[in-house]
Amino acid sequence: MSMYRDRVHRGSARATVLRTVGTRERRSHLTAPRVPTVGIDIGGTKVMAGVVDADGTILEKVRTETPDKSKSPKVVEDTITELVLDLSDRHDVHAVGIGAAGWVDADRSKVLFAPHLNWRNEPLRDRLAGRLAVPVMVDNDANTAAWAEWRFGAGRGEDHLVMITLGTGIGGAILEDGAVKRGKYGVAGEFGHMQVVPGGHRCPCGNRGCWEQYSSGNALVREARELAAADSPVAYNIIERVGGRIGDITGPLITELAREGDAMCVELLQEIGQWLGVGIANLAAALDPSCFVIGGGVSAADDLLIGPAREAFRRHLTGRGYRPEATLTKAQLGPEAGMVGAADLARLVARRFRRANRRRVERYERYERAGRR
Repeated sequence: MSMYRDRVHRGSARATVLRTVGTRERRSHLTAPRVPTVGIDIGGTKVMAGVVDADGTILEKVRTETPDKSKSPKVVEDTITELVLDLSDRHDVHAVGIGAAGWVDADRSKVLFAPHLNWRNEPLRDRLAGRLAVPVMVDNDANTAAWAEWRFGAGRGEDHLVMITLGTGIGGAILEDGAVKRGKYGVAGEFGHMQVVPGGHRCPCGNRGCWEQYSSGNALVREARELAAADSPVAYNIIERVGGRIGDITGPLITELAREGDAMCVELLQEIGQWLGVGIANLAAALDPSCFVIGGGVSAADDLLIGPAREAFRRHLTGRGYRPEATLTKAQLGPEAGMVGAADLARLVARRFRRANRRRVERYERYERAGRR
């Protein structure tokens, strides 16, 4: 009987530990040290680094071009190291957080695959930690942007948040109860590669009909260039603006012309927004969040994009009219969100690092005292 009670006691104790671990994880940002950290956002074209304080304020920011993807991973690591050391000359840096445009493993140590960089199973965290002599945290850039919006931006106060980042493609992230949901293997949130049109446009991922082929910066530019190449009458304004150089048509130019009232550009943003709403309705059916935050460069179109997205979302939402609807809101932190979020997540690593160091010092002092006896 005593053995049975002992097993019950151990089982209940273990359950208590599991519950408290979950609570600590959700509240860890509240107990992390209020120290400055460096956040780094690595994309296909730029590396941006900044020192960020505990309130999400950027104290200093530097940026440089991303080294060509044909170069070795060490070249990118050299660039990151140089930026961090440059900032460390003027700031007391306690940890470094990196938001990488790629798949990061569940341990947040390796970049499994980065489409714009030559990283394949790259042990980025350990290599940089060895060179920088401070703790390093690595995560997907959409996860770090979502964390920043939840902590300091449009997602504050939300318990269940999904972020959609509209850039050249579509990225995404899921936050529940103050924790990023990364999935079993660390690669959750790749919403852009949900298939929405079977047999549709070919995607660089190898499949056809992916969501990002219909609602992204690449999709927007592709449609505008196709109309211009066909010498469509509706494209005369944009053809004139680029002097006939169709390759110079960009997303920001389309947005600028749409704001000026160009009918074709307004229509293209509406189509992108409608496809955005369709995909969000699918995500609402699967995840049922309270809020969708729309970020990335394409979100700069504001209501030219988000207005049509809201309408399409309501029209395609399953159970519409009989269920609470998630809100759709534009991100607030702009292109610095990934950098700010990476820095803030790095504060959690700084906390663990400092406590581990303190424990090592305490053990050493105990051994020293024991040796003197």
